[in-house]
Amino acid sequence: MTFWVLVASYWVHLLATVIWLGGIALMAFIAWPALRQGALSANQWFQLQKRFLPWVNAALVVLLITGFIQMTNDENYSGFLAIDSLWAWAILLKHVAYGGMVVLTGYLQFSLYPAMNRLALLAEANPETAAAERDKLAAREIRYLRLNVLAASAVLLCTAIATAV
Repeated sequence: MTFWVLVASYWVHLLATVIWLGGIALMAFIAWPALRQGALSANQWFQLQKRFLPWVNAALVVLLITGFIQMTNDENYSGFLAIDSLWAWAILLKHVAYGGMVVLTGYLQFSLYPAMNRLALLAEANPETAAAERDKLAAREIRYLRLNVLAASAVLLCTAIATAV
């Protein structure tokens, strides 16, 4: 592979990482607390999610493609599932954490957020019933956002280990 293709791969990979992890950090550490404190309305929260999700999906695809290019061109790469060094273990665990982030993002996007949208419709007709369910869904959402932050931290730690080797 040519030098400039690898450079482009690293650059785009870093951009996608900033978009994905920066967005997760924004949602977990800034937007969620603002929503809980009343400084952000539920509608603004949903608008943030709606704008963020396409970027997350694009970043996931870009990270997968550029990560594969980088991994297969690394001098430490010995082949598919050849776990023969600290670098290989770090990359394997990084992929497990990345997979966890993909699963969590999929759950949020295709299960929890649609349930929250349905709940918003129910709240218009029956506010009392919706209030208890809203609290349960909100607790589940913050739990998954925190898990996503932990998985993202694990990805970065594994990247640091693989880079240091």
